[in-house]
Amino acid sequence: MKTKSYKKDKINIITLGCSKNVVDSEVMLTQLKGNNLNATHESQKDDANIIIVNTCGFIERAKQESIDTILRFADAKEEGKIDKLYVVGCLSERYKEDLQKEIPIVDAYFGTRELPALLKKFKADYKHELLGERVITTSKHYAYLKISEGCDRPCSFCAIPLMRGKHISKSIEDLVLEASNLAKNGVKELILIAQDLTYYGLDLYKERALADLLKRLSDVQGIDWIRLQYAYPSGFPLEILDIMAERENICKYLDMPLQHGSTKMLKVMRRGITREKTEELIATIRQKVPNIALRTTLIAGHPQETEQDHAEMLQFVEKMRFDRLGVFPYSHEDNTHSFTMIDDVPEEIKEERASEIMEVQQEISTQLNQEKIGKTFKVLFDRKEGNHFIGRTEFDSPEVDNEVLVDAKSNYVRLGDFAQVRITDAEEFDLFGEVVL
Repeated sequence: MKTKSYKKDKINIITLGCSKNVVDSEVMLTQLKGNNLNATHESQKDDANIIIVNTCGFIERAKQESIDTILRFADAKEEGKIDKLYVVGCLSERYKEDLQKEIPIVDAYFGTRELPALLKKFKADYKHELLGERVITTSKHYAYLKISEGCDRPCSFCAIPLMRGKHISKSIEDLVLEASNLAKNGVKELILIAQDLTYYGLDLYKERALADLLKRLSDVQGIDWIRLQYAYPSGFPLEILDIMAERENICKYLDMPLQHGSTKMLKVMRRGITREKTEELIATIRQKVPNIALRTTLIAGHPQETEQDHAEMLQFVEKMRFDRLGVFPYSHEDNTHSFTMIDDVPEEIKEERASEIMEVQQEISTQLNQEKIGKTFKVLFDRKEGNHFIGRTEFDSPEVDNEVLVDAKSNYVRLGDFAQVRITDAEEFDLFGEVVL
């Protein structure tokens, strides 16, 4: 008589959404491995019998991607291809009851701060001694460092506080420990992320403490680049600019989502700032940190946005000449303040306005890139694709910004290393160069 053989459980984590979710998945992976469980992140082997989907619930497109992914693995469970399916993250936090009713085949749903409860499903403990430790799922030479969780801002369109809760800062000591551990494991670039970097420390230290944190992180041995993402313009702590200017390992780069270029719309969006104040802030940033690269994000088609408001947005983009820019058509999110307004801009108009903004930005990006031809930049190389080594300057964040392509036939670099590269050609979103020996 044959006896049934049991394979050891293998867990595969699937991550959707932003870099903050990437960090959450890395912490989850670290805890699972720390409990001697066989866990992977987005394994291509398709041999896991337990799937954890870390979802995004930010805007409609992201929600749909999360739902589609859950349904794909729900079908796999129904067909007996996997044994267990767990759903975590923002979508699960926001719509847990609805999801339980609509997709009951999922074994359990967990919110954004329920990792200990998830671990119990595997008879595992949350190991506090692993705080500051993290298995990296990005390229080994860069890592995201999440300095706070949640958000206290009242932006009309944003559902993040519903999913992530109130702002909670990590202590400077814990972040320095985490950064030191990352550096020991080969990380050369730290990308600071939060829903709002500039709010950092107000809850813990009763004052904005991003400047103090930057000084401490800048002193960590082995960290060559520190990059700032997701800074809020209202109440911007100007003291960080002096530190950015004086510390060589703090990138001359700032990601500051501004959302609109019309004072009327900024008020509707509850952003706490005017266009005039925004322009003054940008001028100050550029004056204090010459040659800084500014990335921003805008929203097209928010309720009450008129053609005049859109025209102001286009003029704002032309005037500010951002180095990098992304734009989202407005998504009408339930339980936000904007949801109380009529979603009065048709979808096709939102898309048209977003496209018009990007057309203006593409021309600006092309001009700015053309100006780099003949100049030499320090480049960190991330990967090799086809006949090119692909890297980034300090003015570019991974996934979203320009890349530098170097011909692999006539140049050699080691991935994860820096090299000096002279730019020989440029397109709107890519630079081409050769290694300078």
